[in-house]
Amino acid sequence: MTERDGVMDEVASVVRLDTAGDVYRLITDIHAQRDLAGTMQAVVDAVVQAVGFGVAAVSIVRPDGQFKTIAVAGSDQARHQLLGTERPLSEYEDEFEVADNWGRLKFVPAERAPVDSSLGWVPDLAVSSHSNAWHPLDALFAPLRSSAGELTGVLSVDLPQDGLRPSASQRQLLEVLSVEAGNALDNALLAERLRTGEEIFRQAFDGTAGGMALIGIDGDDAGQFVRVNPAFCRIVGYAAEELLRMTPEDLTHAEDRATDKQLIRDLITGRSNLYRREKRYLHHRGTPVWVTVTATVARSDDGSPLCAVSQVEDISLRRAQLEELHHQARHDPLTNLPNRTLIFERLHQSVKAARLLGKPGALLFLDLDDFKLINDQHGHRVGDQVLAMIGPRIRSVVREPDLVGRLGGDEFVVIADNLDLESAHRLAHRIEVAVSAPITNKGVAVSLTVSVGASPITASGGDAAQILQDADQAMYRNKTEIRRPRLG
Repeated sequence: MTERDGVMDEVASVVRLDTAGDVYRLITDIHAQRDLAGTMQAVVDAVVQAVGFGVAAVSIVRPDGQFKTIAVAGSDQARHQLLGTERPLSEYEDEFEVADNWGRLKFVPAERAPVDSSLGWVPDLAVSSHSNAWHPLDALFAPLRSSAGELTGVLSVDLPQDGLRPSASQRQLLEVLSVEAGNALDNALLAERLRTGEEIFRQAFDGTAGGMALIGIDGDDAGQFVRVNPAFCRIVGYAAEELLRMTPEDLTHAEDRATDKQLIRDLITGRSNLYRREKRYLHHRGTPVWVTVTATVARSDDGSPLCAVSQVEDISLRRAQLEELHHQARHDPLTNLPNRTLIFERLHQSVKAARLLGKPGALLFLDLDDFKLINDQHGHRVGDQVLAMIGPRIRSVVREPDLVGRLGGDEFVVIADNLDLESAHRLAHRIEVAVSAPITNKGVAVSLTVSVGASPITASGGDAAQILQDADQAMYRNKTEIRRPRLG
């Protein structure tokens, strides 16, 4: 038999319990509660049932330092008067200072009760002449402490059922219960903090406007979504239960997966602390969704990874706006054809490709003949409409990879890779035929011809500016000759 078992048997023999097992049952019931309020109510119920006091109350320390009474047992009047009341720590300290120390307990006889303290509930009890009688102003406290020794609460008892101050056995049992109550309060407060933290996390996680997801790193859920918020579900169009059967790779566009794997591997192994990139997810409908994904790894104290925390922002609209601005900066607003900026970018690429691959290409310079007459005769509005119709006509006779662009005014260019001189002649002829077909727009009929000059793009040829200048000069020569050869 252990020392504690001996104490249990002794106190059980003199209080309202049949066996030490009943004491253990009460203690087990205290620790079995699921929340703070239930735990403390089990404590005061045990004190009233086991120790022989008519009233028991527990007050716990709040974050502001005040002690709040959260559980009362034994008297409806006491419960009504005490439950929810608050006292400062200083009042307990004043009473503890004048108290008799009964082991862990603090007993304040009536004659030493601080006159300026709040007495709380005072029982309606006649003052007895018995030498060991309980006085209505007597107070008995059991400070509740955490495993670290920190004061976390106070258990108060009153109104002994036999009208006498507690016996040694009663004190021992009250001490035992107060120790268990302190441990239970410590655990309950920890659980409460954990639940509060989880609730705060849940509300922040589920309520944030941005997408969030937790991704498993180890075990059966390694690589899978283990938690997703509603915003993330909206971004990708999947229900939460569907996403929890998927991995980030399942959502990622095929063209973005290779880079993704290396970045994720670096994050998990600790070679990098942050994963951040713009990439495409595939929506439930199969359409791409541009997102910015920022991810970090939550780690345990020993540095081992627990899970990845991913924040996802839908940037589809912003991406579309940027692409539109980029398009506008590189395209002619009237014809929507590539403008001078994009023409020179492509021409530089063609020169580089010709030098690397040794395959020639060609640049065709087009100038509409006497276009000024259309503006003079029909106005600039009609002239603009004619220019807008020229692009599709040229586009219809060139190859898919060839670039058709507008330099400005009535000047257009075609850049064609892997095109020899003979093929360039044939292409120029097709363009002349396409452009010269009559144009009718809102009852106005016009006819156009076009002068074309060409310059080869070769491995040993000039740079982009020189090639364009050579094609311009060839076009000018063709325009001024009576029998204009197609190519100079």
